[in-house]
Amino acid sequence: MTAESVEQSRWPMPPMDGYTVDDLFTLHDLPPHTELIDGSLVFVSPQRYFHFTAIDLLVNGLRRSLPPDLKVAREMTVVLDRRNGPEPDISVVKASAKTGPLQTHFKGEDVVLAIEVISPESESRDRYTKPHKYAAAGIRHFWLVEMAGPDCHPVVQVYELGQTSGTYALTGIHHDHIKVDVPYPIDIDLTAIEEL
Repeated sequence: MTAESVEQSRWPMPPMDGYTVDDLFTLHDLPPHTELIDGSLVFVSPQRYFHFTAIDLLVNGLRRSLPPDLKVAREMTVVLDRRNGPEPDISVVKASAKTGPLQTHFKGEDVVLAIEVISPESESRDRYTKPHKYAAAGIRHFWLVEMAGPDCHPVVQVYELGQTSGTYALTGIHHDHIKVDVPYPIDIDLTAIEEL
């Protein structure tokens, strides 16, 4: 290995106070789907087949009954504050938040539902860190999706933000089928993942 190749492989030294969302959008050559959590850049590992098929299944199901004042986005950064720009696997956002095809992020206040599909490398972030930050930003609805059972079907845990507590409360666990009325009427057959 030459000195030149070592120099090229070095990562930039983080700023003393950590990165900001401005850095997230302006640093060159960041890997796809890089997130900003508490001022630190988080790089995403390659995903399992289950991960993207679960996302596809839910995105398609969410769009089937989507009211005109909402949009569904997948893998878009959500700016929660100056030091946090996570990338939910799926976000349901206010339609008015869509600014055009070159848009790179949404604001936290525009998100009505954030969904995370658990991956082995991101399990702690998906279960604890990101829901805490979504709740603190006032995102009313959160779903946590994981692979369960010998058939590897998705199981969806549905949470709603408590108005007085400011934290998420579990409102249901859905194994084969999810049917809820908030944030709008949604009806998805989770076993349909076998067809993807």
